[in-house]
Amino acid sequence: MIPEKVQKILDRHNLKALEFEPGSTPTAETAAQRIGVQTGQIAKSLLFKGKSGRVAMIVCAGDARISSKKMKALFGEKMSMTDADETFALTGFRPGGVCPFGIENIEIYIDESLKRWDTIYPAAGNDATGVPMTLQILIQATNGQPCDLCE
Repeated sequence: MIPEKVQKILDRHNLKALEFEPGSTPTAETAAQRIGVQTGQIAKSLLFKGKSGRVAMIVCAGDARISSKKMKALFGEKMSMTDADETFALTGFRPGGVCPFGIENIEIYIDESLKRWDTIYPAAGNDATGVPMTLQILIQATNGQPCDLCE
């Protein structure tokens, strides 16, 4: 089931999620296999927190690695990935279904690693979805800031 706050945003942007059996898309690799696309086309959403308490979501290609050096340069501090409980507390989404839709009070950054693809697939709030869209629509739908944080 797609969370209501996510569905509202998808509807507003005329987007339709692909829905599968529960637990079938928990990682970029499994999502790509289930959807039938390249792993890089999966837009994975990762949550990071700095010592200052600053929280940021980075959305990047499923086959990309985030550079700690680039993150520190952008945020001015070391950022560490949040654990499953903190991710859920901050976003309302469990790992495997974390998405950039319906997020409040968290900065969202969209990495340029997604530029390689005409169609990308972020999750829709659970571990059984993928939402086909363009990078430009992802930026618009999330008010995300384009960035270069991957190696």
